[in-house]
Amino acid sequence: MEDLEPKKLALLRIEQILKRYSDFDHPLTQEEIAGHLEQDYGIVLERKAVSRNLSLLREAGLEIGTKRGGNYLETREFEDAELRMLIDGVLSSRYITARHSKELIEQLCGLSNQYFRAHVRHICSVDDWSKTDNQALFFNIELVDEAIGNKRQIAFDFNCYGVDKKLHKTASHTASPYQMLLHSQRYYLMALNEKWKNMAFYRMDHITNMRILTDTPLTDLHSVPGYENGIDYKDLACARPHLFNDKAQRVELLAADWMIDRIIEWFGTGVQMERAGENKVRVTLKASPAAMEIWALQYIDCVEVTKPAGLREKIRADLAKGQAAYAEP
Repeated sequence: MEDLEPKKLALLRIEQILKRYSDFDHPLTQEEIAGHLEQDYGIVLERKAVSRNLSLLREAGLEIGTKRGGNYLETREFEDAELRMLIDGVLSSRYITARHSKELIEQLCGLSNQYFRAHVRHICSVDDWSKTDNQALFFNIELVDEAIGNKRQIAFDFNCYGVDKKLHKTASHTASPYQMLLHSQRYYLMALNEKWKNMAFYRMDHITNMRILTDTPLTDLHSVPGYENGIDYKDLACARPHLFNDKAQRVELLAADWMIDRIIEWFGTGVQMERAGENKVRVTLKASPAAMEIWALQYIDCVEVTKPAGLREKIRADLAKGQAAYAEP
């Protein structure tokens, strides 16, 4: 029985060998598959037995192609191009720690074959990217998922960076969690602050000491002013470029026509545009005034907010303060 036991695993091992060693450019002959079985798993199998197992795998639905007398896996859960995109996403995500990034990239590489892993060696070291050092992030995500599923409030500490470049507690919060959002390469918790009764967006990588309040049900989302119809994801994506919690308003602005591309990137194709003279466009959109104040200052040399008057006045005050700060002594 001991000699037969490894052979019972041959079917599974052959599938693993095809996943690890084969693709369209690297088909495996039955002799090569038998060699990997013996070398990697200590299973000795004749070529005819390898052939029978390949037939069984095909009958089970595994798509095995043939080329130059060899066999290769035709399809995988992810194409190599898709894996590259996922790896790039992990690398550029500042909310994932360097350690977790390395682990995720290793797991993603494991979804392809050894040849893919060789091609991604050129990717810049994870340690060279700007990453959070909050090791609690993934645990916090699990807790938020559980709290949302069980409709319970959560409590946590919120932190900000100090001059020592480390996170320090600034406040404790109790909140009703509704959603986690990826925004501008950051992961945010969308939750009702139970003390102030306003919707807030908390950086997930700045949260520590999170716990679920098992005896405290969360506030129903539809009872929160402005969310009677649920979450407007288009509003979150287009009207809140910096995820402020103020109410979106109608904003008008004049912009250089070369800004059209960037305006659509920030606010979507739902904005209204019309020509306003040579090389200028008049744009009407709906957005958070607080976010628009910051956004307009980014493009102050090519964007002029004309309405509402209150927002325009705030930007004028910001410019006055900036001019004073940069005035010659």
